[in-house]
Amino acid sequence: MTAALRPPGPEDGPPDRLLIHRPGPGELRPRRTHRRRRALELSLAVAVPLLLVALWQLAADRAWIDARIYPAPSTVLADGWDRALAGDLWPDVWATLRRVLAGYAVGTVSGYLLGLLMGSLPLVRAALEPLLDALYVVPKLALLPVFLNMFGLGEGPQVALVAATVFFFVWISTMAAVLAIPSGHRDAGRVFGASRRQMFRHVLLPASLPAVLVGARIAAGVAVLVIVASEQIAATDGLGHLIFDSRALFQNDVMCVGIVCVAVLGVFFSELVRLAGRFLTPWAPRDRGRSRS
Repeated sequence: MTAALRPPGPEDGPPDRLLIHRPGPGELRPRRTHRRRRALELSLAVAVPLLLVALWQLAADRAWIDARIYPAPSTVLADGWDRALAGDLWPDVWATLRRVLAGYAVGTVSGYLLGLLMGSLPLVRAALEPLLDALYVVPKLALLPVFLNMFGLGEGPQVALVAATVFFFVWISTMAAVLAIPSGHRDAGRVFGASRRQMFRHVLLPASLPAVLVGARIAAGVAVLVIVASEQIAATDGLGHLIFDSRALFQNDVMCVGIVCVAVLGVFFSELVRLAGRFLTPWAPRDRGRSRS
């Protein structure tokens, strides 16, 4: 923003102030500005983790930290590579992934259906919301003994724990999204004589789906977190069992391999849900700062 003053004449009174907006680079060359901005973001996203890993490696090489307790990244990478080639890593990865996918599917579907029902029918919401609110605040790991009693040992308790965790995130986001739909949208559907099916297809679903997918994306990361803690307690395989079993055996390099695998799995799963959200809801506003990612 710039200001210019017109030279005052003898007949003029007080000088007039002209405000002129000078267009910035983003307005003159929007595509070039966007490419530069995107390149900067990608560079930062890659450079900062690499810098931290380099510092970790340097600290291990210079003996600033005890490499027996905190193995160097090169050691972790070499051990993970060897275990992957030998086929020792994949059974644990697959066990964790299988439990997460099964529990996530059950929790998402049940949470969405109940959230839709409670958001649409006030009487159902009045009947169930206090009970579900009370269950929501219970730490989900505290429910693992209950699921062990219900399903016994095996996959059942793990899947049920993930499903219970995901359910509450999706249920809350769905119910809130349905309640936030403006009444004018419903009135417009009724004016046009929309049936219940048409009201769901053309009003409730497109209006609520963006918020539901946000909750589903948050639940994706939490599902990985919960299954790792659960596998520590009641599983004989999986990445959680690998991490804590390695720690007990003082195999800290193997423990770090498991932690890296969990991080990669969590990022991959969360990004997969985000991409699915972009595909299913092209009308929804995209993430701030990642508008064209």
